[in-house]
Amino acid sequence: MLQQQQQQSCNQVQETQSDQFGPTSITKLEVNGITGADIKKLQEAGLHTIEAVAYVPKKLLLSIKGISEQKAEKILMEAYKLIPMGFTTASEFHLKRSEIIQLTTGSKELDKLLQGGFETGSITEMFGEFRTGKTQLCHQLAVTCQLPIDMGGGEGKALYIDTEGTFRPERLLAIAERYGLNGSDVLDNVAYARAYNSDHQTQLLLQASAMMTETRYALIIVDSATALYRTDYSGRGELSERQMHMAKFLRTLQRIADEFGVAVVITNQVVAQVDGASMFQADPKKPIGGNIMAHASTTRLYLRKGRGDSRVCKVYDSPSLPESEAVFAISTEGIIDSKE
Repeated sequence: MLQQQQQQSCNQVQETQSDQFGPTSITKLEVNGITGADIKKLQEAGLHTIEAVAYVPKKLLLSIKGISEQKAEKILMEAYKLIPMGFTTASEFHLKRSEIIQLTTGSKELDKLLQGGFETGSITEMFGEFRTGKTQLCHQLAVTCQLPIDMGGGEGKALYIDTEGTFRPERLLAIAERYGLNGSDVLDNVAYARAYNSDHQTQLLLQASAMMTETRYALIIVDSATALYRTDYSGRGELSERQMHMAKFLRTLQRIADEFGVAVVITNQVVAQVDGASMFQADPKKPIGGNIMAHASTTRLYLRKGRGDSRVCKVYDSPSLPESEAVFAISTEGIIDSKE
């Protein structure tokens, strides 16, 4: 019975009209002088919902060819009429927070640490050395996000941006078998793209926005968010440009999280510290991206190797989770509790 319910949920992750699960179609802006041609220009710029238009700064609209200042003001005015952008009470916001979905990690200890799992509507960053379980957790979430909500899933598809060539569909099939899901259905519910440079990585997010207006997605993964920036930009001379580009990429990710209510999971690499302060630290490694990455991520998780096959996840920074640790393990069927 349990497997039937899980399989039914996986099969039901089908094409759905966007207004059934949240975002409002941008076509509703086609009023009072805003033409279909203007709507098309906005869509080509990656703005597919009224929420997207309402959240962007006016100068972004002005950068779109054919959108004048007068037209930009008109578009924003109409968007603000449809999307609540003002103050609300803490009670209403608390009620909204209660609707957040948590995606299970497959490990009870890890879920307990995260108070249910990876939450929708925000960015969760995982950083650590190689072989600490970052990519394995991404594969796990790409499957569990398809499960029913009462089983720790999000009843939606996953979108996976791979920058290092580490995505393996075989892992998804093994994890799907653990949950009694049909392997081919699970693979069909994961949209995969390989990013080849930092500009391409950003361009893929524009495609992601278009895809999310047509069907229900519960998760977007970027593994890793910083790898291509390390190779595309070098030295201190390009540091400012790199950080500005990264900030725009992360801001677009946050906008997608707000717009569609999806969980955004990004992985990050670490770099060894070579300053004097590192001599006094037990583990002198820090995540790449500096303050730009630190401020963009809602929750930051530090992964490290434990004893034997175990891995340790530490809450490095979070507005709601206490600083604590959990031990998990990686098996052929995905993320599990450590037996040690």
